[in-house]
Amino acid sequence: MNELVASVFSGLIIDENEQAYFVQKNGITFRLEKTEGVHALGDAVEGFGYQNQKEEWCMTTNIPTIRKNQYGLGEVVGSRRDLGVFVNIGLLDKDVAVSLDELPVMRELWPKKGDHVMITLSVDEKGRLWGNLADEKYFQALGKPADEELLNKDVAATVYRLKLVGTFVITDDYHLGFIHPSERYQEPRLGEKVAARVIGIRPDGSLNLSLKPRAHEAISDDAAMLLAFLNRAPENQMNYTDKSDPEEIQKMFGISKGQFKRAMGNLMKQRLVEQQDGVTRLVKKND
Repeated sequence: MNELVASVFSGLIIDENEQAYFVQKNGITFRLEKTEGVHALGDAVEGFGYQNQKEEWCMTTNIPTIRKNQYGLGEVVGSRRDLGVFVNIGLLDKDVAVSLDELPVMRELWPKKGDHVMITLSVDEKGRLWGNLADEKYFQALGKPADEELLNKDVAATVYRLKLVGTFVITDDYHLGFIHPSERYQEPRLGEKVAARVIGIRPDGSLNLSLKPRAHEAISDDAAMLLAFLNRAPENQMNYTDKSDPEEIQKMFGISKGQFKRAMGNLMKQRLVEQQDGVTRLVKKND
């Protein structure tokens, strides 16, 4: 039985009803939805076997890229404190659990909905399907060396390993990277997508990365407050500019006009905001 779960095999259609065909293999009957294609009794069909959420034996001809001994990137769709996180591998009626035993001890570092983790599948002695995180050897084989042209460039990367020494990631271009704790403000989650900056290339071609902004990109707390205000303001604009009354600025933002002008100058220099006709507005939406 277990050898058919999370595997691709061929079976014979022995029966049908209005909604499904019933495919037999090794004495087990699997349900195959008719929405996946037209077949006839006696046909041989190839598909992926699994048990759905109701523990019914099912087969799909839409074979997942993630299966036993085959890794793939799956999207996290939920979590359960006493079990782990659930990953969508492309099955309509089944998400795969990654056990809490494989996840960080600190629950706030667990992947959240929308994050992605690299997993393969395994089946326990009860025939239950589990997702297993890819190990370091897999990422070492998957990664490719980077060249010096990437130095100081921005890259998008996904966190695949958390350790005391730092955060390990793989970029969208399959370069391996490392983020030292000194190069981040807070520890990213497992599976989180981060925007990083290349600050070094190691001899083996892996990257040293930083999650902190470049010096000229850093903004003050006052500027960050004004950005947050504009993000939430109607039409992302406000009737306050460098020419506004100091008392009105103090009353609204709790800072002096000098602080306001310095923060606004910083944002305008980075082209994050613009001022016109007595209005300050975002140049683009900032999160």
